[in-house]
Amino acid sequence: MYQPPDINLWTGRLDSEEGNAGIRWHQHIQLLDMHNMDMPKEGAVIIGFCSDEGVSRNKGRIGAKKGPQHIRRSLAGLAWHKNDLALFDAGDILCQDQNLEVAQSALTERLTRLLDSALFPIVLGGGHEIALASGNAVYLCANKRKAVTGIINFDAHFDLRRPSPLGSSGTPFYQLNQTCLTKNQDFHYLCMGVAETANTQALFQRADKLGVKWVMDSDIHWANLSANLATIDAFMALCDVIYLTIDLDVLPAATMPGVSAPAARGVQLDILEQLITRVIANHRQGIAQIMLADIAECNPLFDIDNRSGKVAARLINQLLAVAVT
Repeated sequence: MYQPPDINLWTGRLDSEEGNAGIRWHQHIQLLDMHNMDMPKEGAVIIGFCSDEGVSRNKGRIGAKKGPQHIRRSLAGLAWHKNDLALFDAGDILCQDQNLEVAQSALTERLTRLLDSALFPIVLGGGHEIALASGNAVYLCANKRKAVTGIINFDAHFDLRRPSPLGSSGTPFYQLNQTCLTKNQDFHYLCMGVAETANTQALFQRADKLGVKWVMDSDIHWANLSANLATIDAFMALCDVIYLTIDLDVLPAATMPGVSAPAARGVQLDILEQLITRVIANHRQGIAQIMLADIAECNPLFDIDNRSGKVAARLINQLLAVAVT
């Protein structure tokens, strides 16, 4: 089910004495009801995916369906610095009656509309089952251009499990691979931040068989930053368009407590930001276009002092650089 945007989520401090130089997200954002309005001509669009059905099927701790509202409240009070960028909230897709597949299809349909209008969607999760919907939308739009699609996933997990029999938050990239096979397309997938202890031997073997490229969490640190950036560069050089997805459990549990599966080690936030900056820089240089980005696994039921919401909001604020011309 589609739920139009709620203006009540966008409230915060007012610094009226500062004029336009003192505005915040909640003063800049516009509401976009996709039931009733034509698509804008340009800008970035926030849309939520309120689901933790995939996490439940994957035997994780539920609560991520409340993530989009939690993140919006953290975004609302952020200082706004991109005056020329139009920003919209397009509401949420709700997963009802445990019917994840219907919700995923509904999200894909709306994301395809946004992409066809040359807008930049940022999707708020929700569990990482969001990736099947986001990925399908990117593939559909890229295929119209005959463009080569690549997936960059910052994640402690490969999420390459086989559906058993239904999909879950642990299966989306395997499902996307199967879609590529049916269409005789190459599957380009880079996963950065993989935790050895969170992925079985079977998953490593499957990743190798499917030609997945990955970087272990233990190999992402300041002394190795140049090599990490080179990995991103080499991967993006193979692609025309990029689907960028960030599973918040790639971060350490102390930084990101509010997730389904907190990380014992993880990738430090300052390094993750450097890696994302490189993906965006390559996009801006025309190496490969980031068509869509999403943030997965924000679970406010386990957040502490709004740490998870604030970090997710910071990353989303960083992602807006994709849409700035």
